Amino acid sequence: MTAWRYTASILAPSPDRLAVLVVDDEKNIRTTLTVCLEQLSHQVVSVPSAEGALTALAKQPFDLALVDLKLGADSGLELIPRLLADRPELLVAIITAYATVETAVEAIHRGAWDYLPKPFTPAQIRHLVDRACERRRLTWRVENLENTLSSALPDVDLTSESPRMRSVHETVTRAAASDAPVLLRGETGTGKTVVARALHSHSPRHEHPFVVVNCPTLSEELLTSELFGHARGSFTGAVKDQPGRVEAAHGGTLFLDEIGEIPPSLQAKLLRFLQDKEFERVGESRTRRVDVRVVAATNRDLETDVRQGRFREDLLYRLNVIEVVVPALRERAEDILALARRFLNFYARAFGRAIPTLSPATEQTLVQYPWPGNVRELRNTIERALILWPAPIIEPEALPAKMQLSVSLAGPQVGDDATLAEIEAEHIRRVVARAPSLDAAAATLGIDASTLWRKRKRQQD
Repeated sequence: MTAWRYTASILAPSPDRLAVLVVDDEKNIRTTLTVCLEQLSHQVVSVPSAEGALTALAKQPFDLALVDLKLGADSGLELIPRLLADRPELLVAIITAYATVETAVEAIHRGAWDYLPKPFTPAQIRHLVDRACERRRLTWRVENLENTLSSALPDVDLTSESPRMRSVHETVTRAAASDAPVLLRGETGTGKTVVARALHSHSPRHEHPFVVVNCPTLSEELLTSELFGHARGSFTGAVKDQPGRVEAAHGGTLFLDEIGEIPPSLQAKLLRFLQDKEFERVGESRTRRVDVRVVAATNRDLETDVRQGRFREDLLYRLNVIEVVVPALRERAEDILALARRFLNFYARAFGRAIPTLSPATEQTLVQYPWPGNVRELRNTIERALILWPAPIIEPEALPAKMQLSVSLAGPQVGDDATLAEIEAEHIRRVVARAPSLDAAAATLGIDASTLWRKRKRQQD
């Protein structure tokens, strides 16, 4: 198995250099894929089992996973949702010698991005990873555009109809004027980063940097360097002195996302920094001072982590001077449609298309769905719909299958206690909503455009 080695390039990630996880119980396949991918300058970890894949994913992030359909007693299909639960943006490609249309469809339904039958050639592997790189470039462009548009806004928008979110807004407004550390708590995807940006934008520090450190994404050594910087020669790849995020945030706000994931040895250094605002770069003895306001976020129960020895109690007290609990999206259902329309506007501008509308059935589906991934899942769902659904009205069919199955749709379905006229009207409505024109809808329905026009008018009357 190829060992994972972090290098200086990890500090400056590139969409053309992927971190790839290979999961296959055949050693020869793992070796072949590893050699092929490393020759293409990608970094590879290979494991023989589902358990090994989950362990590897817990240690570092990956961009692409190549997963065998049959992993001994385990199933690659069953592994897909478990991988995506930990890293929703991971691209998963199923590789198998038992390629059928049925398994390909099932893999896609479970969240797979692509499907590669064995035996495969190096050219096929190159094509697959080239497409993964292009997907990553597009993601980066959208994220950069989102950041650009967000930075152009005068304020971070926390407008809400939810009493709980209004309480969050009030706390943020009051806390922004001070320099006291703030701990944001809430499930993954609830919008803790948005709240942190709101704290910064409402504070006297708003003209200075807002710097984010995503704590779970780097190893202990690199996270220390990322935070505090390093001196030239302090480790392999350190070719020059490099300031860290702490110095970059001088005068502004340092946001430590998922603070509960930092290792114990780094917790001690962070505690000292919070108390004295002093630190040393890695490999350097000179003590430096900065002026920053620290905001941290976590989805973990840190009190339990303290009792179990995984998190320092004194660090928790130091971080938790002001606590803000960000509610889950299911606890603020009155905001779902407003957020969905905001994302529609944003991604329509990003993709250069007219802003579509949501059908009543789609609105009902969005409101009824429990949103385990919270606001982030809603945003990804709307982005997906904008990419895959070309019509001006977004119907429930544009949403992931799991969402359609989890809620009851407003319109009558085949087999319901409904008249033929009601079923026909619902079918026409969905086809017209999805089609680019009435002529195209009529062609799909097998009738001429004038007949379709008369049927729609009769239904509306």
